[in-house]
Amino acid sequence: MKFFNSSISFDSVLKKYFSFKNETLSLDPFAEFLDSVKRADFTDVLNFFRNNPVITENFKHYIHHIFEEKSFNLSLTEANVLSENAFFPELKKRIINTILPPVVNEKTVWYMIDNVSLSPKKDLNYLHNLPENEIDEFFNILEISDFIRKPNVKKELIFAMNILSWRVTGAALEVEVVRMAPEYRNFDNPFLALQNELENLADEFNKNIINQLSSKDSRYKQIKIYIEQCLEFVNIAFKNSSKYGISGKINQSLLKIRQQIQRIFEIVQLLIVDEEKDVSIKSKQLIFNILSYKSHKNNITELINDSTRLISHLITNHTAETGTHYITSSRKEYMSMFYKASGGGIIVGALCVLKMLYGYVPGSDFSHAFLYSLNYAMGFIMIYLMGFTLATKQPAMTAATMTKVLSEEGNNKKNNTEFAHLVSKLFRSQFIAFVGNVLLSFPIALAIIYGLDVFFSQNLATDKSDKLLKDLDPFKSKAILHASIAGFYLFISGIISGNIGNNSVFYQIPERIAKNISIRRIFGRKFAKSLSKYYAKNWAGIASNFWFGVFLGATAPVGLFFGLDLDIRHITFAAGNFALGLYGKDFSIDLYTFWISFVTVFLIGFFNFLVSFSLSMFLAFRSRKLNFGQVSEIYKEIFKYFMKHPLKFFLPLRSRLDKKADELMSNTVSTKSEDH
Repeated sequence: MKFFNSSISFDSVLKKYFSFKNETLSLDPFAEFLDSVKRADFTDVLNFFRNNPVITENFKHYIHHIFEEKSFNLSLTEANVLSENAFFPELKKRIINTILPPVVNEKTVWYMIDNVSLSPKKDLNYLHNLPENEIDEFFNILEISDFIRKPNVKKELIFAMNILSWRVTGAALEVEVVRMAPEYRNFDNPFLALQNELENLADEFNKNIINQLSSKDSRYKQIKIYIEQCLEFVNIAFKNSSKYGISGKINQSLLKIRQQIQRIFEIVQLLIVDEEKDVSIKSKQLIFNILSYKSHKNNITELINDSTRLISHLITNHTAETGTHYITSSRKEYMSMFYKASGGGIIVGALCVLKMLYGYVPGSDFSHAFLYSLNYAMGFIMIYLMGFTLATKQPAMTAATMTKVLSEEGNNKKNNTEFAHLVSKLFRSQFIAFVGNVLLSFPIALAIIYGLDVFFSQNLATDKSDKLLKDLDPFKSKAILHASIAGFYLFISGIISGNIGNNSVFYQIPERIAKNISIRRIFGRKFAKSLSKYYAKNWAGIASNFWFGVFLGATAPVGLFFGLDLDIRHITFAAGNFALGLYGKDFSIDLYTFWISFVTVFLIGFFNFLVSFSLSMFLAFRSRKLNFGQVSEIYKEIFKYFMKHPLKFFLPLRSRLDKKADELMSNTVSTKSEDH
């Protein structure tokens, strides 16, 4: 398309091209006219047409001539409808189409829109902002206010509906899609019924048995019922995803089916004419629909939002149930959390010493990455399997729990107060876990390095002490950035856990293990069943802890390989490294170094928590479509509750709201149990 002189007025364009009967098929006159009209007062445009009947007649002839025999079914069946059954191919296709638009058949309305309008979305907004009566008059001038009645237009609409119904029926009969809605196995398939009904409708239109539909027509009512049943099928399939799990491919297929069914309904609505005024309304609506579909056909943001929302919901649904175990209610649970965190601190203290010793092993950056990753992964899996707690693993889990409770309870003053009390229980659980981790990792690291010193008669921490203490000075190192990177990895490990949990349910891995013939023959039925239960209970946690360890261990060596100052800082490891740094210096350091290191340990913990919890809350909020604007009210209530009961955020003090908070938590667990 050409770029036109923006100073030319609409009347000049009309006089230039339509003072005579223009028989050209070029789209340039139309494009230049639209470009000039958008800069003018549309009332002046209408006045010009009223006062210049010859130009008006020539312009109308030109419009009908360029649109003559141009099919538009592609704009109804393809635009803003998923074309791929997987997310990444669809994303790739939209990105390529945005940068380098595809070649389109010149005998289609799709081609005309692409070559007349630089931005269909802006043109659509422009039309929406015009007064209704002015648009109606403009359509009357062009004699297109009744084109919905034209046989070729009806033919295109019916053909588009049939194309969509054939496609949607094929997709809906896929084995994995049918498995998502077993409720429909004993009923007639609504997709097949809808396809038959639309084919019969097309046959009646082609044979002139009927010429138009009304809202009272039995065939329209039947089509509407089938469409509602098809949409209900999709809704049930999505609802069952928490019970059966779901893959990215099935998620995309269901989204595509829903889009196509909704498009069929939008098209059939255009054929409904009850009164004479409906003709112009439906004619205008068709034009608006085509522009709307085209303006969103390559929308990447909508694709990402629609395609990832359900998956993120399932991930957070899994982590929400896990998160309930990290929120304490009674003093007994509070102290139990301390003991579990202390156990985690003992293991981390040993890991700190091991990592330092691995640093002395000669080898490449990647060999060190392997050793560090093995060290972290081994330790985290031990912590998980022994029932201990790593404090910073909690935020990613508890954020999903809190959001699930919030979305189920609603947003009002009473519920916000109860939720604030639940937050206090979460915070004190996090607090005591931090305390347990730090209190034990420091002395254990100190005890082990002392034991090695006695055994080898050599202070192994001497060479590393300067770096260990420097890394705990936020003014001399990137400790805050590195703590934030660790927080991001904590968030990612939560996603991995939730995703593995979802895939385990979708692919029925525990059931496959329990019923595996080879395992039963070799080890027996009892072993197969026990292995199945163990897998279902522990595999997601083992895998997420393994990858968390790999992320932490590989970051520094990989960063070094690429010349980047990347590393991780974790509060529990920071406490252990502080002990090693002190021992390496024979406890002879200045007060500044001591206090800055001491404070930075807790600062690192704060950023571990902040980044992990914030990202997890964002994912959880988004997955449940919560309004971020309403969250400010909740934050205010939490702040008020803290000012009124500050000790409840640190100590397990009893409250009259404890019973309600426990009910909220038990509902979260029971909902998950019912799903499975």
